[in-house]
Amino acid sequence: MTARIHQRPKSSMQSGKARVGQWLLEFDYAEPKRFDPLTGWHGSGDVATQVRLAFDDLDAAKAYADARGIAYEVVPLGANTLKLQAYADNFR
Repeated sequence: MTARIHQRPKSSMQSGKARVGQWLLEFDYAEPKRFDPLTGWHGSGDVATQVRLAFDDLDAAKAYADARGIAYEVVPLGANTLKLQAYADNFR
């Protein structure tokens, strides 16, 4: 079982920064998804992918994974770049 540890990004739907500093541990798929011809959906019997654990810092997430023997990969949060422009630039 492998997991991915990453930082929660800021929600694009709200201007607040609640829970931005949290680190998430999410499990990867242990088996491939299969197609259900009756419903047209894709799914698998792996319920571990539905688990998302939140931690206050990266060290706590790593300690949890190490204590339970879970192989993990730390994915850093991408840099947030702002495109600054004036309103008048829309009419050039």
